[in-house]
Amino acid sequence: MGKIVITSNATVDGVVQDPDGAEGFEHGGWFHKAATPTDLAAWAARETQEALAAEALLLGRRSSEWFESRTPQFGARVSQDWAERMNSLPKYIVSSTLEQPRWHNTTVLTSDAAKEVSELKQRIDGEILVYGSYQLARTLIAQHLADELRLVVFPIAVGSGLRLFDQSSDNTPLHLVDTRQLSAGLVFHTYEFA
Repeated sequence: MGKIVITSNATVDGVVQDPDGAEGFEHGGWFHKAATPTDLAAWAARETQEALAAEALLLGRRSSEWFESRTPQFGARVSQDWAERMNSLPKYIVSSTLEQPRWHNTTVLTSDAAKEVSELKQRIDGEILVYGSYQLARTLIAQHLADELRLVVFPIAVGSGLRLFDQSSDNTPLHLVDTRQLSAGLVFHTYEFA
């Protein structure tokens, strides 16, 4: 059985929005403002290890387009192994508007997302990573389909911006599985959804 793993970078105050500044958010670009080259090397090693261990990607349309267009560039910054793995992994894109995905090895999930993701978990044995895709992540959490949350916390507070749990109306109990310092500036937390 598959395991849905939401994996994200976040500020100390929980903002996940626009880490690279490409969206034009007033507080965007915090990823590079807060991290040293040593931090980024540790982050890249963890990202590569995570991708190599995954069996599939589950993304929203905008995140899939973002990753698809930047994976070759990220290969130089993260690792070539990471870029190759991202391109080779089976990708499942939740979208009601995407008709012709350009990214190799992509299946579009268009109807009942919760039902299709539940079926996907039955078909895939291993980790199904969710990168970005915050609207999708919120749906997965609300529908109790997410199994694990991985957060790399960057040492910066930006005050406002989109947070993963912004619109949650229920309590979301989590169980801390692991926490460790990746580098002098980055902390990595792993939680299971209770």
